[in-house]
Amino acid sequence: MVTGGMTQSPDRAPLRTLARRSEADIVAGLRTALATSPASVEAVTRRGLELIRKAKADGERETLVAQLMNRYRLSTEEGVVLMCLAEALLRVPDNATANALIRDKIAGRHWAEGDDDDSPLVVALSARGLSLGSATLMLDAMGSKANPLSLLKSMIRRSGEPVIRQAALAAMKLLGQQFVMGETIDAAVKRADKEKSELASFDMLGEAARTAEDATRYYDSYANAIARIGKGAKPGDPHANHGISIKLSALHPRYEYLQAARVRDELIPRVIELAKAARTVNIPLMIDAEESDRLEPHMDVFAALIDAGIADGWTGLGIVIQAYQKRAPAVIDWLAERARARGVKLSMRLVKGAYWDTEIKRAQTLGLSDFPVFTAKLHTDLNYMRCAQLLRDCQDCIYPAFASHNAMTLAFVAELFAGADYELQRLHGMGEGAHDALVALFPPPRPVRVYAPVGTHRDLLAYLVRRLLENGANSSFVHQFSDPDVSAEQLAVDPRSVASPAVPVIATGLGLFDPVRRNSRGYDLGDPGVSEALVAAIGAARRSDMVAAPIVGGVARDGKAEPVRNPATGAVVGRVIEADAATVADAVTAARAAHDNWSLAGGAFRAERLERAADLLEEHDALFLGLAIDEAGKTLVDAVAEVREAVDFLRYYAAQARADFTYPVALPGPTGERNELMLEGKGVFVCISPWNFPLAIFLGQVSAALAAGNAVLAKPAEQTPLIAHAAIELLLEAGIPGDVLAYLPGRGESVGAALTSHDDIIGVAFTGSTEVARMINRSLAGRDGPIATLIAETGGANAMIVDSTALPEQVARDAVASAFQSAGQRCSALRLLCVQEDVAGTMIEMVAGAMAELNIGDPSVLSTDVGPIIDEEARANIAAYVAEARAAGRVIAEAGRTNMPAGGHFVPPVLIRLDHVTDLKREIFGPVLHVATWKGGELDALIDAINASGYGLTLGVHTRIDGVAAHIAARAAVGNVYVNRNQIGAIVGSQPFGGRGLSGTGPKAGGPHYLHRFAEEKSISTDITAAGGNAALMAG
Repeated sequence: MVTGGMTQSPDRAPLRTLARRSEADIVAGLRTALATSPASVEAVTRRGLELIRKAKADGERETLVAQLMNRYRLSTEEGVVLMCLAEALLRVPDNATANALIRDKIAGRHWAEGDDDDSPLVVALSARGLSLGSATLMLDAMGSKANPLSLLKSMIRRSGEPVIRQAALAAMKLLGQQFVMGETIDAAVKRADKEKSELASFDMLGEAARTAEDATRYYDSYANAIARIGKGAKPGDPHANHGISIKLSALHPRYEYLQAARVRDELIPRVIELAKAARTVNIPLMIDAEESDRLEPHMDVFAALIDAGIADGWTGLGIVIQAYQKRAPAVIDWLAERARARGVKLSMRLVKGAYWDTEIKRAQTLGLSDFPVFTAKLHTDLNYMRCAQLLRDCQDCIYPAFASHNAMTLAFVAELFAGADYELQRLHGMGEGAHDALVALFPPPRPVRVYAPVGTHRDLLAYLVRRLLENGANSSFVHQFSDPDVSAEQLAVDPRSVASPAVPVIATGLGLFDPVRRNSRGYDLGDPGVSEALVAAIGAARRSDMVAAPIVGGVARDGKAEPVRNPATGAVVGRVIEADAATVADAVTAARAAHDNWSLAGGAFRAERLERAADLLEEHDALFLGLAIDEAGKTLVDAVAEVREAVDFLRYYAAQARADFTYPVALPGPTGERNELMLEGKGVFVCISPWNFPLAIFLGQVSAALAAGNAVLAKPAEQTPLIAHAAIELLLEAGIPGDVLAYLPGRGESVGAALTSHDDIIGVAFTGSTEVARMINRSLAGRDGPIATLIAETGGANAMIVDSTALPEQVARDAVASAFQSAGQRCSALRLLCVQEDVAGTMIEMVAGAMAELNIGDPSVLSTDVGPIIDEEARANIAAYVAEARAAGRVIAEAGRTNMPAGGHFVPPVLIRLDHVTDLKREIFGPVLHVATWKGGELDALIDAINASGYGLTLGVHTRIDGVAAHIAARAAVGNVYVNRNQIGAIVGSQPFGGRGLSGTGPKAGGPHYLHRFAEEKSISTDITAAGGNAALMAG
């Protein structure tokens, strides 16, 4: 059975339902609750107008952010390019690549026009500094009327890219001074101490940990920061001192729900030690908010801190809550309940939220029914107000801090908490105007606290771009406030007085492909309620008596049954009966006789049945998920993706059948003549599917052939007959005629050979090895029947090209996923990592570190990342190859977290060094990644070497130079190119999948041309004047 995760906490059950609740329903409840708020709309509007007027009147202290947003729309591509270019140049070690990056980011940009005569020096340096390498050039720029793009191009012509590289450091230093409190914690504390009117909550800049070394480094950084901040702390109230904010994902490389045991055993003790240290020196410690799928682990860690007594008699322990999350009010209720039960007072920072775009994409990608966050900014504002209202009622157990740059939000808080104890917070370098005005007009009870990042320029980009996008979007209050054309009266609007927009305004995961087809339903496995219910459903649906018998004419055939074994444990999970020669012959005869009626039934008729099959598959998905785990050795994550892809194939090809096979297409011609083109089924198709996608590819082939009007003889892989048998039963239940569809399990050399050599077979759809594809091709060519169609998708020695502009964290994440997910048993899996030698050491070290965090073992355990090899023969072949590489001293790293059951077929992931890309002579179909380096300036030679292998399936590219990505994509002889992401998991209808050369014939599965390869074309031309003239022409 599937196991793992953590036991559901009963007190969180109501909270979990909110994540997928209708936004309109939630907002209606918010408006009802806010209608009785003691902070009336009139009072808040009046206070807000006064605040905004003063802030605008004090505009001479306009910040760099406001100046930049006046000059550019920072939410656009051009606005971010200024920041990304400078930051990227600091990371690129070789001059040639740096020069290429500069040229790439400047060409074709449409920069905003602007008069720079009155621009302050700091803006000139930020907006133009990237193009200026000396004080003289900077002064020239300030007196110029040209726009920044013209200046940038001019400076390159005058001084060349080397000047730009030098200017980048100066530009990032200026940005750092504005947005970062200091490069070291010592410098940051000294700078903060000079601001007598404000306190700070220091944040050590950096991304989430990818390796154990990353996590240790971040831990040490936090510990050192706590000690340094604590030197100036006073006894008594911790909120009178500077504090620290910590990011849990920086303290553990696998901070996620599916790794709950490791979070409990490894992360929580670390956080407790940091919290104890903060308590010892009496500085407030705040746990920063992260993505919504980490909310439950966040609550687990925070609950552990409470249970450990950190907050007993001390109010400095805090957590950040994001108001754009639908669950935010419920989290506050939970927090208050825990605090009261323990008899402690906690602190909480309320923010709007910083990962909105990520949350939207994740929900769409997972195929979820709704979003965990609000899609309309107005609704986030309303939820923030509701959360503040709840906090007003929790003053006995929660010390509230309100982080916002929105003057109306500040006015609401000031009105609501008049006479109460609370704290206001803002980001360093942002929001000074509104906060200064509020302090002057409506003094809060405590000093404003500044969220103060600490770190080097190299660590600035992710934080800076996120802040600028968040505050520079056209709908942002900060952006509108900085616009001189927007009056105070226009800004002073209480969200409660604004009507809600129609929702959803963004397509949900289920509605992503509306109205053509419904997207497949997914599962948020980071939600304990969802994952535990799914695990229970899989257990209930599991059948131990399954027999995959041949099916002809809708009736199962008898025969000798052989065991089917679980590749992870060796346990018997069912039995299979091989189709004999007579059964194969009967199936061909029945299919040939049934084909014509099936083809004549039309595309709409066939589409209805395939769509019904898709619905049945989702209805009974627990059965198929269990089979994918038990029979094919897939993890639950991979099993869910497999079932979803199968559903998508069914609906996608059904939609195409309805559109292209229902009615003929009218073609142009002379008057008096009707010309039409129609599509029909070819005849009897054989579909031979692989074991690595035993449901998705199986149903993809079968549904395409059926949709086009063909009769189908389906032969599953020898290792995975059970899941294919269940799929055939489902298609028959959906209304596919038994004579049109036959199921013929068996060995390739017997059943497969008999099918592909039969004269009545008109085509074969095959996915598997190149060698077998060649055998099928020869078999088809040797027959006396009609020339048959072969649609083959085979393997590939897939590469990923990484240049020196790539981010190591992203490369490590995507390379490890591409190479080792599904134990590397994907046609698209990464086999060869090609890293520019200038950055190879860092990149390879991080990939190896990320590999070390993988869990290898039983796929029925939720925490498993890498499951078994499909059978002993495959395992032995891979193991022998790895042993040979180890003996030659070429093994760089191997994954070390293994918990492999006895009787299973396992090979831990391994990283092997090659001297040159041409040293990889063949595909190793398993968790084996090779790495080779290449010299800058020899990119074309690298592409040529990859092309020379003859394989052409997938290619990954990691670069921040758009021109390089486009150049590689154009030159690479592959079917699928993936840029700055992993190279597995093609989405039906979005990323058609298939290769060329030794990797397949095309057309691409899940693409617009695939279905037509299963069809015959028929052209009909009719002279409509033969009956006495063209009435339509004469009438006109």
